[in-house]
Amino acid sequence: MDFLLLGFFTGLSLILAIGAQNIFVIEQGLKKQHVFLVCIVCSISDLILIFLGIFIFQFFNQYFNSIVELIFNIALVIFLLHFIYSKIKNYNTAVNFDTDLTSITAFNIFLKTLGFTYLNPHVYSDTVFFLGNFSKNFIISQKILFGVGASIASFLFFFLIGYLSKYLSKYAKSKKIWNIINISIIIFMSFLTLFIITKMIN
Repeated sequence: MDFLLLGFFTGLSLILAIGAQNIFVIEQGLKKQHVFLVCIVCSISDLILIFLGIFIFQFFNQYFNSIVELIFNIALVIFLLHFIYSKIKNYNTAVNFDTDLTSITAFNIFLKTLGFTYLNPHVYSDTVFFLGNFSKNFIISQKILFGVGASIASFLFFFLIGYLSKYLSKYAKSKKIWNIINISIIIFMSFLTLFIITKMIN
């Protein structure tokens, strides 16, 4: 039980940092667009990456060098720039908050969720390598409990922010409020993109 709780609070501390993936989950919740799909993809992806880190950290550690990280960073910047462009392009488009069956298909949302999850190098450095390194001296049973605890934290977190955002969407129905939310997302994603580019240059 100690290792289950250790995994839970360690995983929660890592995932609480606001990033592009979390912002995307919140936005989909506010729009009420395929919220369950987004939450379950993020949660299962975290579970997979957590156990990859815990059980085969040593193997991946020798391959995750600066070149691989640079490739992931470039891919993420391209992905974020496209996302920012689409947000600006559709800035004045009316948002339908009353149904999740919008013009954006479930497959489109699925691909976007995968992009925000697997193109982010920090998901590997935090989830795979930090948790893998942290638990490398645990015995098998301890590793399993640790991984389950961290996975539970991910499931609770993603479903909480997704469905809490969906509940709060009734307060964001006015175009003025949604424009403020859109601007905030554009600004945050822009700063995040600049931060990644600066990190790549340095």
